[in-house]
Amino acid sequence: MFLLILILTLANCERELSENVEFTTFPTTGDIFTDNLVGLGSNFYFPYGPDANNPVGSKPTAWSVDTKEGHESASSMRIDVPKDTDPLGNYAGAILRIDGEGRDLSGYDALTFWAKGSQTGTIGEIGFGEDFGDNKYIATIRNVDLSTNWVKYIIPIPDPSKLINERGMLRYAVAGINGLGFTFWIDDLKFEKLGNIGQPQPAMANGKDLEEGNFVGNSFNLSGYGLTQTFNLSSGLNQTIIAAPMYFDFESSDIEVVRVSETGIVSIVGPGTAKITAAIAGVKAKGSLTISASGAFPLAPAPQESASNVISVFSDTYTNVPVDFHNGYWQPYQTTLGGETIIDGQNILNYTNFNFVGTQLTEAIDITAMTHYSVDLLMLELPTDLLNIDLLITLRSADGSFQQNRIGSNYQLDSRAPIVYPASSLVANEWQSLKIPIRPTSETGLNKAAINIIIIENIKSSQIKTFYMDNMYFYK
Repeated sequence: MFLLILILTLANCERELSENVEFTTFPTTGDIFTDNLVGLGSNFYFPYGPDANNPVGSKPTAWSVDTKEGHESASSMRIDVPKDTDPLGNYAGAILRIDGEGRDLSGYDALTFWAKGSQTGTIGEIGFGEDFGDNKYIATIRNVDLSTNWVKYIIPIPDPSKLINERGMLRYAVAGINGLGFTFWIDDLKFEKLGNIGQPQPAMANGKDLEEGNFVGNSFNLSGYGLTQTFNLSSGLNQTIIAAPMYFDFESSDIEVVRVSETGIVSIVGPGTAKITAAIAGVKAKGSLTISASGAFPLAPAPQESASNVISVFSDTYTNVPVDFHNGYWQPYQTTLGGETIIDGQNILNYTNFNFVGTQLTEAIDITAMTHYSVDLLMLELPTDLLNIDLLITLRSADGSFQQNRIGSNYQLDSRAPIVYPASSLVANEWQSLKIPIRPTSETGLNKAAINIIIIENIKSSQIKTFYMDNMYFYK
């Protein structure tokens, strides 16, 4: 009886609490820097450090407060962009994060600021929402042109209702001009309710309707699939923001085939076909991604070369050399999406919308003693006309010398790029192990002592758009 009374008492207390609960609210301050920093606390500045994409990192002393320059005032934030040979950092990049609880920004519709440069230049990326935590609501604009006069810039918020506890007030990344440094200033940095931002146009897959094959058990992040939100500003300019997946509401046409988490992680759970669509704040996004999922992924065969005879770049069988990236997203010409993914516990490289892609090593390697470059390649589909397969694999050294090798079409345009694997040998849905001889330097000019980049690209009118790679290594 005592136990029953205790349970009923606890249940009644819990019910009473839920009816009277008060949700935590956060400050609604919009100002970030107006003549001085506003409410960021004492530990607010976090420069980007070295990472896989940049082993040097940003210059930690690039940001300061300038008390002699400002927009209609005597102070501003000053960013001294270093030259690319500065030993302390080859660019300026950082976040400003509130030291403490976040802010409720749901009543605003844009981050605004005034900026000018010591000369005309470009801010590579600038936005908000990065806090070096979950980074849920990052929003960024790219390639912002600077004038030598003060100009106001507007970054619309993709969906203000999401920002009820935001700590990431600013993020930026700026490289020098032709390798040389310059200075720019930011002032009157604040979130505002402008009320004249209209015509929201969200998009995924850069507004295209993509179709891709995949396998049960695979997963990937939609953050690499062109998630944007475009608004029309009062000036008439259409401003496009790169938006984090958390701004979107994703929907799968068949959750028994494909499921999408709120963070944009796509999981292939069963065979079949499913279409992924999205919306922001009830506005349907242009573009979609249709996944045709087959059975279990056919993992690449394990390499048989002895580890003592191998320099490995990407393989679960060997210890790999450090790599900056397997997809540099080299703009503006590269369209290739994707990179590293895990399928059934194995690390795989998966590329879509392919035109060219590169792997960059952190430090150049010496392959003088190696005789071959090996890579496993899987294409889910082949063109009906095999003459529409023409791939070029380039081994490149730090001094710019290279060796080129062709895969596919049975003709040769350049004596430096012989056919090493004919199209007639390729089979859809089967891994092909390509063994490419490392030719004499006299034939190619390749500096074998300093290999740092491996590039694969479509050439001519090649129609290969999606493929998988594994077991990339040099051996003797």
